[in-house]
Amino acid sequence: MSSISAMPAPPSSDKRWKLVDAAIKRHGRAGHSLIECLHTMQECFGYLDEQGLKYVATALNLPLSKVYGVATFYHIFSLKPQGEHTCVVCMGTACYIKGAPQILAALEEKYGVKPGETTKDNKLSVLTARCIGSCGLAPAVVFDGDVGGKMVSSDALKRVEKWMNI
Repeated sequence: MSSISAMPAPPSSDKRWKLVDAAIKRHGRAGHSLIECLHTMQECFGYLDEQGLKYVATALNLPLSKVYGVATFYHIFSLKPQGEHTCVVCMGTACYIKGAPQILAALEEKYGVKPGETTKDNKLSVLTARCIGSCGLAPAVVFDGDVGGKMVSSDALKRVEKWMNI
């Protein structure tokens, strides 16, 4: 008799759950596939909600506390819906020393959004990362997946301004 129970029903009839289920099944519902399954869920839905975390925990036969712990430990995961555009400011040592805090301060002053927040119009989410591995480009900022290097506050604001005027 197998120690893994039957696959739970998805939280809703949303077709995106089929992609999450495929990731879970592809790895044999093994607990070591948690990060990949969470990544798939976030790619599908844009963030990880409580309902989805419970579903993945049940499907992988893991305690919810472990799933939540992984989801909150890694900065790549978000528990809140993100804005239409994302601006990720690297806070690694090189970026921090070369001006990342000033870039964050400029974004907060201009758009009223702190790291981890989204503007009221849902156009912009400002995030931070421990390190994006682009130390030679410090300070680095990732604009919708595109790395911008040797950023200064005014350049970062110009890039974001293009999104905000659309």
